[in-house]
Amino acid sequence: QVQLVESGGGLVQAGGSLRLSCAASGRTFSNYVMGWFRQAPGKEREFVSAISRSGGTTYYADSVKGRFTISRDNAKNTGYLQMNSLKPEDTAVYYCAAKSTGYYSIRTYDYDYWGQGTQVTVSS
Repeated sequence: QVQLVESGGGLVQAGGSLRLSCAASGRTFSNYVMGWFRQAPGKEREFVSAISRSGGTTYYADSVKGRFTISRDNAKNTGYLQMNSLKPEDTAVYYCAAKSTGYYSIRTYDYDYWGQGTQVTVSS
């Protein structure tokens, strides 16, 4: 099993930045594709970004492309989501997730492990 713990959320003004971290423990972190998802109140959880096991390939939802950057440090068992030019519509609980088989996916049910989430609130 893999345990995931997110941190770095908070309240920021529109146009600001935050950096989320996802600390992994348990099995070898580099064996997993890592994804970030978010869920706003009253909405379904949606895909934000994903990164391959080596970190060499990244994927983004159109809504965050050019503003968010996903990365990982396998030596530190930690993944990151750098969020710039934040907008009020980015307000949500952000979750990191780990996928043990195959390539990245935008579907929540393809991921095997999830963190508890961290709140990001962007004020206008």
